[in-house]
Amino acid sequence: MSTETSSATDVAITNTKIALTDVAATKVAALLLQEGRDDLSLRVAVQPGGCSGLRYQLYFDDRSLEGDILKDFSGVGVVTDKMSSPYLMGATIDFVDTIEKQGFTIDNPNAGGSCACGDSFH
Repeated sequence: MSTETSSATDVAITNTKIALTDVAATKVAALLLQEGRDDLSLRVAVQPGGCSGLRYQLYFDDRSLEGDILKDFSGVGVVTDKMSSPYLMGATIDFVDTIEKQGFTIDNPNAGGSCACGDSFH
């Protein structure tokens, strides 16, 4: 399993094609430290719902499900289930903290379109 780092975007690219930026990895690590938990991973899933048909789920999880794909990004575990993985191929998870917006964002090349609020895609 090779990991490459692109200096232009500062994103680790792995064989699963899901990426977590260094900024997002730092934020996840800080949240886990704040919770006092080192046994959790960031689970990224795609589920039916939202106004465009599919929506992202990001949450901390200590479970390991059959078919899960777990990758490490600077000490932060990111896990996807086998059903969500195809929808997340090539996706980049970032964290933005600006005056206009704060939170995790997902740039997904598989999304054909999204709703105005940005919470769901198709």
